[in-house]
Amino acid sequence: MTDQIVLTAETAPDAVDETPPSAKLVLTVLAYEGSLTQSRLVEETMLPARTVRYAIKQLEKRDLVDSQISFSDARQQIYSLNGDRFAEADPRPSRP
Repeated sequence: MTDQIVLTAETAPDAVDETPPSAKLVLTVLAYEGSLTQSRLVEETMLPARTVRYAIKQLEKRDLVDSQISFSDARQQIYSLNGDRFAEADPRPSRP
């Protein structure tokens, strides 16, 4: 198991600010649960499948998530946070 990324306002890249709320929810679930398929993201977020697809597309566009083909079912993608992107994020100053 990989190290869990702690997703906070201070550790997230600036690109997260530009994402819709549904994408932020998907990021949060991926940060806590680790790598998941789209169907599991639908279950965990309780968002419609179409909304999750849109959120993933927005996150991929900003290079915030990675995807790979599932070895157990090649029809599915497994999504995870782009650890490099979050590791290089400079902690932002605390908000008052």
